[in-house]
Amino acid sequence: MRDEIASKAGTALLDWYDVHARDLPWRVSPLARRDGAVTDPYRVWLSEVMLQQTTVAAVREKYLRFLVLWPTVEALAAAEDSDVMAEWAGLGYYARARNLLKCARAVANDHGGQFPDQADALRDLPGIGPYTAAAIAAIAFDRPETVVDGNVERVVARFFDVDTPLPAAKPELTRLAGRLTPARRPGDHAQAMMDLGATICTPTSPACGICPLIAGCAGRATGRAAELPRKTPKKPKPIRQGIAYVVRRSDGALLLETRPDRGLLGGMLGWPGTEWNDAPSPAPPLEADWRPLGGEVRHTFTHFHLRLAVLLAEVPADALPDRGSFVDRHEFRPSSLPTVMRKVWDLASGQTGRI
Repeated sequence: MRDEIASKAGTALLDWYDVHARDLPWRVSPLARRDGAVTDPYRVWLSEVMLQQTTVAAVREKYLRFLVLWPTVEALAAAEDSDVMAEWAGLGYYARARNLLKCARAVANDHGGQFPDQADALRDLPGIGPYTAAAIAAIAFDRPETVVDGNVERVVARFFDVDTPLPAAKPELTRLAGRLTPARRPGDHAQAMMDLGATICTPTSPACGICPLIAGCAGRATGRAAELPRKTPKKPKPIRQGIAYVVRRSDGALLLETRPDRGLLGGMLGWPGTEWNDAPSPAPPLEADWRPLGGEVRHTFTHFHLRLAVLLAEVPADALPDRGSFVDRHEFRPSSLPTVMRKVWDLASGQTGRI
């Protein structure tokens, strides 16, 4: 009985999507797809990597900027690492940017610039996991893959009235989502599920009255839809401390360093600093008259909260740092810094007024 309900729900969902699909720059509309428009796997892949743990609003302009700079996977593969990392700044989860380059180069060098059209082969590429592989296979190549992100988990948990809390419920939700995935138009179905979760079956106050799946939704029938999916309470995040050193040379140049490729913010440009832990040891990049700035920089990563003290020094034009290199003030782009480093800059420039 539930399989028949799921089949009807899939049809209703596609009918709804044909009318209400979101207009997104990486998407081919259902009308255009019916008229024969081809979905570019490069654009699907790029958008899916950018959208991991990041909102559509934050990704939209970055995505368009990437396409202007690197319109094909071959162009991205040939890009300088530092240029790509600078353009990625602000999106967070910077390992994605490093894997983006590795994957682009693998596609360009090992696959003749063509993305594989099967999920299994896509998973063999750097940085592509089960979700991204399924999304590319379904959306770009119309393979009947089950695509499950946070929005889809919420829709499925409510539709099937799944009481198991996340993250333990993930395998069950993926299996149930497969029951909704049709052989016909699986790419549109995947995007329809995402749109439904983003616009109607929202985390709070779902608009059940206008949902195309209302007739078969078990969570709606039991009155528990708004409570689902349940989630196991998270442990409190620890707080780590650190020091950031902002150095301004007498000619206006600023001292920056590229962080090691591995680890948090790997490969990104930033201010020299200490390790981030419970009691960081001072590690200034050169001898100077260091002046602490009032206040602190606060930033939250996935697994911890960070508190940064900021020290400022002004040094002569012939100063030689132990690490990092000076960047001409006119070539310095705060937008090339990851968010936490931009916060350091905002604090330093806001308090000094002339840095």
